[in-house]
Amino acid sequence: MGHGSSKELPETTNTEGASTPSSRVKRPHIRRIFRRLTVSRGNGSSSSSTLKLVSAEGFAGIALLTLISADMQQFKDKWLACVSFGEQTFRTHISDQTEKPVWNSEKKLLLEKNGPHLARISVFETNRISKNNLVGYCEIDLLELLTQDSDSDFEVFELFDPAATGKVVGRISLSCSVEDPIETEKNFARRILAIVDYNEDGKLSFSEFSDLIKAFGNQVADNKKEELFKAADKNGDDAVSMDELAELLAIQQENEPLINCCPVCGEILEVSDKLNTLVHLSLCFDEGTGNQVMTGGFLTDKQASYGWMFKLSEWAHFSSYDVGLNSGSSASHILVFDRKTKRLVEELIDKKIVLSMRAIYQSKIGLHLMDKGAKEILLSISEKQGREMNTTESARDIPAFVEFFKDQINLAEVKYPLEHFKTFNEFFVRELKPGTRPVASMERDDVAICAADCRLMAFKSVEDGQRFWIKGRKFSVQGLLGKETYSSAFADGTLVIFRLAPQDYHRFHSPVSGTIEKFVKIPGCLYTVNPIAVNSKYCNVFTENKREVSIISTAHFGKVAFVAIGATMVGSITFSKKAGDHVKKGDEYGYFSFGGSTVICVFEKDAIEIDEDLLANSARSLETLVSVGMKLGVATKKQATVNLPNFDNWVLEE
Repeated sequence: MGHGSSKELPETTNTEGASTPSSRVKRPHIRRIFRRLTVSRGNGSSSSSTLKLVSAEGFAGIALLTLISADMQQFKDKWLACVSFGEQTFRTHISDQTEKPVWNSEKKLLLEKNGPHLARISVFETNRISKNNLVGYCEIDLLELLTQDSDSDFEVFELFDPAATGKVVGRISLSCSVEDPIETEKNFARRILAIVDYNEDGKLSFSEFSDLIKAFGNQVADNKKEELFKAADKNGDDAVSMDELAELLAIQQENEPLINCCPVCGEILEVSDKLNTLVHLSLCFDEGTGNQVMTGGFLTDKQASYGWMFKLSEWAHFSSYDVGLNSGSSASHILVFDRKTKRLVEELIDKKIVLSMRAIYQSKIGLHLMDKGAKEILLSISEKQGREMNTTESARDIPAFVEFFKDQINLAEVKYPLEHFKTFNEFFVRELKPGTRPVASMERDDVAICAADCRLMAFKSVEDGQRFWIKGRKFSVQGLLGKETYSSAFADGTLVIFRLAPQDYHRFHSPVSGTIEKFVKIPGCLYTVNPIAVNSKYCNVFTENKREVSIISTAHFGKVAFVAIGATMVGSITFSKKAGDHVKKGDEYGYFSFGGSTVICVFEKDAIEIDEDLLANSARSLETLVSVGMKLGVATKKQATVNLPNFDNWVLEE
């Protein structure tokens, strides 16, 4: 969950500038679903409508997260903080305090047992002009935080330097509590009531109630508004109070919903055990509790941290953020969904490289250049770069590479320290410490795993892959595998693409257990495997690039084609296994030298059921960030059995 300890909350400054010491209430240890908690707010007010979870089992509700203040070490600047949770990011206002910024900024977040519950908090120093500098971060499991015993109404977490593993640069104070479900209903009812309470008496007459039902746009409810009004008017005073309306909305949303469409976001509301629609509506109508409410509408903390220059470029359409790459690759920011944290993250790519790739791969002029010799140039550059990365001088580039990808390379996982590597390529093909990548369901050979640390796309068929991701004009499984390894069993098979970016661990592993039948090398060019090229309709990256195909024969999946694809700046593909070897899933299978590259696995038709979350993301043209050993899918074929002869009537002759 992070390194946290309860401390006395430092004095915070209210909106008038006066210092208000925060009171602390010791919570009673009552073993129930919730534990009531009185939380002192930065503006001096006190709220008793928040609760602490005792058990997270099956929980679905609203968590109120408040970023209170921070204590930064060796920094004296203005500060903002971001909270990334699921596919949303929120940011605080900028604090003018230097060493000890104060925000008192809050946001309500939806928590579910199977939904996202890991929040990343990033702290940026800012000059209000251009891109801000990420100084420290922490990751907090909110469900774990809500269920732990604590004598304080706030927690303190260490902020880590993204450029140095384990280095602490400051501490952040925050509180997190559960909003009382009854209070959620009342708050929503209060906001709904205010819309049509024309005389502002806090109650709804029948005419006001009728206008409210019409506003919901539910014809069935409108036809029986008299019946609903009588059901709501419990005390028979010919008016519906806020409490009576809250009860009516809660009962109706569970049985016969009055609201079918959220009036704020427009989402169609479906009755589901997973999420009470009132929770959704309450979040959309959120007005906070008196503190600063964090600004939303961002996808990543990097996007949220940009200053006015980013806003100007957005207005001029020079850059854009979007989830997925649905038409070519017009976005200059590639977002992927982190499967572990269930959060969107941004892939780091040099802007000059992005512009050059778009010029080459997303235009007819670029295609013309390819036909006029650019393929040979890319091959020559890649071979030269590969040779240079094997020199001792190249080791000087390692620190700058690590610094550029400081938030995406975890040196604590690397088997050897940086000084161990004598060339850049030695670092690039680095090994990880044993146990760093646990293998899912190791004892079950009918469960396939992810073959690499990568950005993954998975499709039930090649047709799906071409519809959502691969835009090349002539892509086919036969073209991918080549004549020597292609068979009709792969014709409409399941396709899994493992794209490795330069910052990734570049050793790939066997996704299944079986025996290697053969390896076949297929010569080709070295296009980049970046989505900008893969989504190009002008070239066919996977079927034209240099690659090596192997076939693994398995008991549960039939034959599995494993294709290692070279790319721009990749000097070579090296396999750790040879034909005839038996591999266990998770075994190292080989590695790529310098550059980003791709592994593609083709399963026989209907041989595997890919995990639903991977398919759902891929259908949105959204890559999923995965690690070696994570579950990929389950075999759908029955294990092959051998029919032994019947020995009952056999007679042994002397």
